[in-house]
Amino acid sequence: MLNAETFITDTPGIDGTIRQKYEDFFVEEIPKTVPTGEGPNTWMWIEKKGRTTLEVVLDIARDLHLSRKRMGFAGMKDKKAVTRQWLSISNFEGKDLDPLKDKYNRVKFIKITQNRKKLRLGQLIGNKFRILIRNIEEPDEGAIEAWNVLQQLEKQGTPNYYGWQRFGKPRSNTHLVGKALAKNSLEKTVGAYIGNPYPEEPEHIKNARTAYDKGKLEKALELMPTGMRYERMMLRELIKEQKKKEYLDEDSYMRALHSLPKPLSRMFIHAYQSFLFNKAVSERSKLGINKYLEGDIVIDNEEHLIHNKTPEELQEMIDHFQAHPTAPLFGTKVPLADEKIGEMEQKILDEEKISLDDFKSPKMPKLGSHGLRRAIRFKIWDISATATEKGVLTEFSIPKGCYATAVLREIMKKEAI
Repeated sequence: MLNAETFITDTPGIDGTIRQKYEDFFVEEIPKTVPTGEGPNTWMWIEKKGRTTLEVVLDIARDLHLSRKRMGFAGMKDKKAVTRQWLSISNFEGKDLDPLKDKYNRVKFIKITQNRKKLRLGQLIGNKFRILIRNIEEPDEGAIEAWNVLQQLEKQGTPNYYGWQRFGKPRSNTHLVGKALAKNSLEKTVGAYIGNPYPEEPEHIKNARTAYDKGKLEKALELMPTGMRYERMMLRELIKEQKKKEYLDEDSYMRALHSLPKPLSRMFIHAYQSFLFNKAVSERSKLGINKYLEGDIVIDNEEHLIHNKTPEELQEMIDHFQAHPTAPLFGTKVPLADEKIGEMEQKILDEEKISLDDFKSPKMPKLGSHGLRRAIRFKIWDISATATEKGVLTEFSIPKGCYATAVLREIMKKEAI
């Protein structure tokens, strides 16, 4: 997990590999509410395999000739997995989905029903995972060790690292796009996304990105695979701008960024915040993930700051998962901790040569961020680990916004990708 350096459990790890098949990584959303069967909005319980949530949403909106804004979902689910989640369409009749039921490869419509309210981002409790870890030399011993780790995590919490999905893999650069945006250069922001080829990428993609870096926009569009729809969106917008103006300025790059779906463009600053947050969690976890320390800013399970509690009261709340020490998702209004913890947080900013004000993103303020304090750990429940002929099968549930790979990383003692 990018910028994550600290383990909190005391086992050597079972090693192994994940995601050799989509079916190895199963995720099911735990919804906060379920549809009633009546109302003007259509809800769809779907199962997808090898596709992102946003890809499916965009495909449905396109084929129904609807604005993307009428589509809703509670959370983004893994691409390299089999996942189940709710989607919604506002002011729509479910029967009008009939032509699409068998249209999409690797997407099943399990249930279609109506509801009075729309589905909004964040309207879920968490996600339940069933993950097979393959290539384990001794599955029986591996299952015992995995169970021991899960029990330790159940007792003290799991480091709340952001996973590779936040940054992309193998091209882990979304945080660099966000850093360029925070540094207030839209040209570098767009360039970091479209250009800047990575050694691990296939040759034909590197060629497309290199063409962009050389200013050959039409060649870059010609070479860019059709599956890379977001790079192509921006390239088409830039080519239009170039034909109008004969040169590209910051307004041109702004238009290119506006061509992207809002959930994607908002991810840029968030990815950079996540990169820095992982570093803060790594440092803070070394001091005890379930311990209150002088200077800590502590939140409850509703993410409200806790005031007017003694250190002893705070520690008791932490012991019972009623409260959690935090690290900053750096932004313009986020408070930093005091004492030694605050010094550690400031050092991260200093090493990046960035300030809290930089997160305003003045040229595109809607993509900036005030920041917030986020728990350095999360609770897990419904845990199990079982030896199988194929490896070790793990099961656990975690809160929304948290990453299963943070759990797997502790079990395997290696990067879980």
